[in-house]
Amino acid sequence: NSLSAAELTCGMILCLARQIPQASASMKEGKWDRKKYMGMELNGKTLGVLGLGRMLQKQAPALPQTIGYDPIITPEVSATFGVEQLPLEQIWPRCDFITVHTPLLPSTMGLLNDSTFAKCRRGVQVVNCARGGIVDEGALLRALRSGQCGGAALDVFTQEPPKDRDLVDHPNVICCPHLGASTREAQSRCGKEIAMQIVDMATGKGLAGIVNGQALSKAFAPQTKPWIALARALGMVLRAVGKQAQGNVQVCTLGTPLQEAGSYLAPAMATGMLVGGAQKEVTLVNALLLAQEAGLKVTTTHDDVAPEPDGSASSLQVALQGTLHRATGTVQGSTPVLQELNGATFEQPAPLVGPVLIYRAKASDPSTLLALTGLLGKAGVQLQSYHSSGTVAQEQWSVVKLSAPLSDLSELKPRVMEVFQLHL
Repeated sequence: NSLSAAELTCGMILCLARQIPQASASMKEGKWDRKKYMGMELNGKTLGVLGLGRMLQKQAPALPQTIGYDPIITPEVSATFGVEQLPLEQIWPRCDFITVHTPLLPSTMGLLNDSTFAKCRRGVQVVNCARGGIVDEGALLRALRSGQCGGAALDVFTQEPPKDRDLVDHPNVICCPHLGASTREAQSRCGKEIAMQIVDMATGKGLAGIVNGQALSKAFAPQTKPWIALARALGMVLRAVGKQAQGNVQVCTLGTPLQEAGSYLAPAMATGMLVGGAQKEVTLVNALLLAQEAGLKVTTTHDDVAPEPDGSASSLQVALQGTLHRATGTVQGSTPVLQELNGATFEQPAPLVGPVLIYRAKASDPSTLLALTGLLGKAGVQLQSYHSSGTVAQEQWSVVKLSAPLSDLSELKPRVMEVFQLHL
């Protein structure tokens, strides 16, 4: 919608220069005040633009002599669309018009204020079609009343709709109800672009325009989906063995292929840790925020040295710091598998897909597996695979992949030290 907003800004500048809205309102009241609405030409005037992004590049051909400031765009780039970049301190005293095109950030809040207005030419005209708050509204009103500011065109306000009407009602202010993107063409383009972004996302072509969900750009790529599933599964396992979803969790990516993967595997792990415990739906976008609110701090590290147990190139380890609880896994083909749990290594990594039963028992007690197979027979559930870890302190972990979840574990619980069932 930047083209529509840019065109509105140009219209606002023309309206300020020629007092078009005021003259129109006077005519509708039956008056003919030609002398009252003496305007100015834009020819020979200087426009200061704060923020030289896409909006200005669309405006520049229609504007008077233009100077500007932007902390990101280089002077060489701005020169290609006819704008001379200067420090802010040099911009204020040179401008007949100032228009702002920055996002609202702590660094841009009140960018035009009492101090900066005092440095401007007397009678400077101000346009804000960007965000309310970039121009300090109290300072603007004072500058208008003193004549330091000759007029203002406002499409945006700190509070929308504005309850304080002093600015809106000032005779030298023209204003609109946030109409920057309100054109049929802009809304049509936005709808088409959003639809194409969804199609691209669903077909694995990438995701453009992400503001608050960097993990999503990787979530739909075929090569990363299994790793995201692994991170979520390891989060669920860690919560089950640790019996908590609070504390500090370290997510460690192992192997060069995962060097940049922490940005999407950390929120994926957090979704697993929080599943079933959060009142809100947990997604890759909000997982880290909800984790923080739940008292769970997630940090990421990376090690280029590939782990050795099964010769895989990459692995993922999650650990609940301050405890012995940790889980390590990798992806075999497209299947996430568990390699190690609380120090016990699986010689044949266990798949973390579908209904899975995980228990810890004495390594020398074969009756546990017999009791389990009997329980499965009664429930009509098939044992699809069985994986046992090596022995640690005469104990071992077992991971059993099932055809369906078991509704009752009461017969198994007396025979094991701990048991939990997950649907991954």
